[in-house]
Amino acid sequence: MTQIAVVPGSFDPVTLGHLDVIGRAAGLFEEVHVLVVHNPAKSTAMFDAVDRVRLIEESLAEVGAPGNIRVGEWTAGLLVDYCRQVGATVLVKGVRSGEDVAYETPMAIMNRHLADVETVFLLPEASRAHVSSSLIRQVATLGGDVTPYVPAVVERALQDRLR
Repeated sequence: MTQIAVVPGSFDPVTLGHLDVIGRAAGLFEEVHVLVVHNPAKSTAMFDAVDRVRLIEESLAEVGAPGNIRVGEWTAGLLVDYCRQVGATVLVKGVRSGEDVAYETPMAIMNRHLADVETVFLLPEASRAHVSSSLIRQVATLGGDVTPYVPAVVERALQDRLR
């Protein structure tokens, strides 16, 4: 049986922390689906879903990610519906702090209840534990240097977007 995992997120934009978690997941599971999902709690996006998928794909190529990663988007219902559709039994979430764990835990329990999908929490490298997409957007918008935290393709996209 192929073990399929889904790494969901808004990825607005994808960071090196995201890529670290995706790469770790790719080493643990036979197939990994990186899924751009709509988060109703986040009202404004810098990049639309199509651009985020493209930036993830280009970023994965830039870092030489393994070939067992697929990238897509999901807007048509519950995340567990996508899991059922592709036969995924695991969700992988990157967590940076206890606050992230507290936020993710109720969703993990609900996903297990709804579809018998387990959630695995992965920690990023310590040097990236403070980085979030919203922080990257804020720093970039205010003219700060985000190159240590994002792939080059994302840094260029941010520059283009903010011109």
